[in-house]
Amino acid sequence: MSWFESLILGLVQGLTEFLPISSSAHLRLTAAFAGWEDPGAAFTAITQIGTEAAVLIYFRKDIAKIVSTWFRSLYTKSLRGDQDAKMGWLVIVGSIPIGVLGLLFKDQIEGPFRDLRLTATTLIVMGVVLGFADRLAARDEEGGRHRAVRERKTLRELGVRDGLIFGLCQAMALVPGVSRSGATISGGLLMGFTREAAARYSFLLAIPAVLASGGLELKHIGEGPVSWGQTIFATVIAFAVGYAVIAWFMKFITTKSFMPFVIYRILLGILLFVLVGMGVLSPHAAESAG
Repeated sequence: MSWFESLILGLVQGLTEFLPISSSAHLRLTAAFAGWEDPGAAFTAITQIGTEAAVLIYFRKDIAKIVSTWFRSLYTKSLRGDQDAKMGWLVIVGSIPIGVLGLLFKDQIEGPFRDLRLTATTLIVMGVVLGFADRLAARDEEGGRHRAVRERKTLRELGVRDGLIFGLCQAMALVPGVSRSGATISGGLLMGFTREAAARYSFLLAIPAVLASGGLELKHIGEGPVSWGQTIFATVIAFAVGYAVIAWFMKFITTKSFMPFVIYRILLGILLFVLVGMGVLSPHAAESAG
């Protein structure tokens, strides 16, 4: 991998990680369209640490309160009903599904799941799901001629069952094209949460999964086409761009619909099917030899 490739892939990771369009799919497709080698699952996991660092800084006050209150609640009984302590437990509970499924399907994640036909399918299917969930949310928020406005749930109403469902949605993003934020936000909207609540919990829930995944993949850097220097460079770029994207996205979702992302996902999926069907792209284009 050249330094230019590392720069572009870092930009792609930062731009797409928090949008509901799948960063892993875009890293894979960028390499395929450019004729580069697939950077691989290890590169993707480690550059995600950069974008997750942006989450840690952007939500630093929330995270500090959650971590502090959770730890203190372990030995202070009066704090166990505190919302921040509960959120700490809910992030842990919601992280279980992706931890278990990530280990069980590790070989598939690094191999068959990277087939471009599967990526095209997940882009379209999850785009439709996100669109449906978004319309439900809009209907509740806007009401209608024969419908009253329906109040949606906030994070204060998040329970263990909700956390596990969010976690299962997040685990779906082990397949490129699904999108971690897209799946968890869709799940949250379908469960009746506000857009902001679904997005905020989605970002908090990703922290343990991404840090653990990146940590496990550290030993694999240098085994394929990517060196340590290029990976660190891409990770720093992803952090800087990712921070700007979070700030924009959290403002965007308070007033806007997810439909632009839905349309983009479906069109990209269709284009990918056409290119593979016409033989312009191989389903395994840009896959690394390792």
